[in-house]
Amino acid sequence: MDITDELKAFVATAQTGSFTAAADQLGVSNRLTSKYVAELEARLGVRLLQRTTRRVGLTPAGEDLLARAPAILDDLDDLLAEVAEGSRGFTGVIRVSAPVTFGESYVVGMLARFATANPGVSFDLRLSDSYVDLARDGIDLAFRIGRSEMLSLKSRKLGELSSITVVSPDFLAENGPINHPDQLETLPCIVDTNRKVPRRWVYRGQGQDHTVTVQGRFHVNSARAAAELASKGLGVAHLPRFALGELERDGSVQCVLDDFQGETIPLSAVYLEGRTLPRKIRALIDFALEDIRKSDVI
Repeated sequence: MDITDELKAFVATAQTGSFTAAADQLGVSNRLTSKYVAELEARLGVRLLQRTTRRVGLTPAGEDLLARAPAILDDLDDLLAEVAEGSRGFTGVIRVSAPVTFGESYVVGMLARFATANPGVSFDLRLSDSYVDLARDGIDLAFRIGRSEMLSLKSRKLGELSSITVVSPDFLAENGPINHPDQLETLPCIVDTNRKVPRRWVYRGQGQDHTVTVQGRFHVNSARAAAELASKGLGVAHLPRFALGELERDGSVQCVLDDFQGETIPLSAVYLEGRTLPRKIRALIDFALEDIRKSDVI
């Protein structure tokens, strides 16, 4: 039996926790998936999975194998794809991760533009505001906002996202103009808990930094939700411009504190350290770098 099929069956079963789910993912029968895993265990002389009536779990040996097997399979797929790409262009699946709001606002459109130029490539896009484990989840490329300190990852900076401060016209009519960051300490604010220090907003203006501590009734883990709440007149929001969408264009919110620059947050494309980066992934990163410069995201 082909060890590649055995490894694929093991990885799918370990990641899904079920032979049935793994079979659906691989497009084979439940019985064949179980057979492949059993043959891999026989080949290695060690049990990889703990089988119960409700779920399949990993043994210590299984955990060790799962930590490395997805990358090995990916490298094999990339090798075969690159040989084929030499004659017919990029092919295969690219698994991408991105934060929810940024993914919906920008990454989806960028991937659509890349797909138009590369019809042989397909995509598995996973949106999450949590930092996914690229090795465990088999992610080829992740777009991340903020600084990553994980030594297992390499990154390529795509730009800096500027934070802007917005309110609704009704809020301004009720509370008066907002001309200085210090005013925010006495105004209701909408706190985006995805920020590293959610209630501390930093500005640069008049030759110095201004740091204010804000408070408000609404704490949300979505910049887009913060923008929506601001559009309802419920407070001041401080967020990246990409989260505004149509709200700024249709006048539902407007920028304040134009004489002060909000803090900037790095935007990067990250991938696993120690792997030869496939050509199609390099091409996607290069494409994103150029595409984002033409957009209104940064």
